Parts: sequence; structure tokens; C-alpha cells
Amino acid sequence: MADITSCTAGDWVEVERVLLEPADRSANLPEETAAQQLRMWVKGFAGAAASLGDEVTVETMTGRAVTGTLTDINPGYMHTFGRPTPELTHVGRDLRSRVAAYRAKAGE
Repeated sequence: MADITSCTAGDWVEVERVLLEPADRSANLPEETAAQQLRMWVKGFAGAAASLGDEVTVETMTGRAVTGTLTDINPGYMHTFGRPTPELTHVGRDLRSRVAAYRAKAGE
């Protein structure tokens, strides 16, 4: 399957937009963070045909219009909440066990 490099109006796409340049970032940030641009990525429906790297306006699911550089066509959702906290992985099983024991005792 070939990589898609252009979209048509109405296609589901992702754009990237620079919100702040390093010089405009807060002085309270760590040095490594302050040296980077503050960027955002927004998914929406392309308002016009465009190729990767072109500027295009998208309409988001909530109806906002956002203009940025086209970075992906037909993007998915690839987020994660990270690895589970070991101290919390047993909580669900433990709680169900305690509730079952409580109910069993209450039924005596």
C-alpha cells in the first residue's frame, strides 16, 4: 500500500501549528523545554486539497477552523496513558474481593 501524500477537501487530516516560538516562552520553564517551540496538532476535515507540508485549514469535530501545516492524512489516535502504576494494578481485584466478603457477611 502506497503512502498517501495529498488530500482532497473533506478528507480527515492532521495539521501542526506553532503556538509560541522559543523567545516567546515563559522564563519559568526548564531550559530544555524553553528552547523548543510550543506546537499543537489538530485533527479535522480539510477545507481544500493539499499535499503534506502545505498550509491548510481544517474544520474540527467541534466546528472550529484551525490553519496549520498538513502533517498526516487519515490519522488515527495513537495515545497512551503510560505504563500502569504497580501499586494500583491490584486495586480493582482487591476491591471486588472486599465487596464480595462484605456482602457475604451481610447475608449471614
